[in-house]
Amino acid sequence: MEVQGLELARIAARAADEKTGAETVVLEVGEVLGIAEAFVITSAGNERLVRTIGEEIEAQVKAAGGPGPIRIEGRSDARWVLMDYGDIVVHIFLEETRRYYDLERLWSDAPRFDWQA
Repeated sequence: MEVQGLELARIAARAADEKTGAETVVLEVGEVLGIAEAFVITSAGNERLVRTIGEEIEAQVKAAGGPGPIRIEGRSDARWVLMDYGDIVVHIFLEETRRYYDLERLWSDAPRFDWQA
């Protein structure tokens, strides 16, 4: 059975955390956005680590029986890597880029999902 939705978000968030993703959060945006169930947001201190986190998320999702990403954007400059899995969208930011775009504030009406439980 393919892993989907919030379980997919949990796997991605844990993978980011294992590779030292900072301040990882999962926002349940399905009710307010309608095109995805959740956003996984994390950040890293340098471009190399942004790429490493993305690679780890992709590997762990695949190992858990999840889908491959539909598309990946931003991998070349690694300031903001977006991984679209359909049900979820993973955002891996360079720390200063995350502060600039502040998605948590933009989507502040979306509830947070406790991915560590």
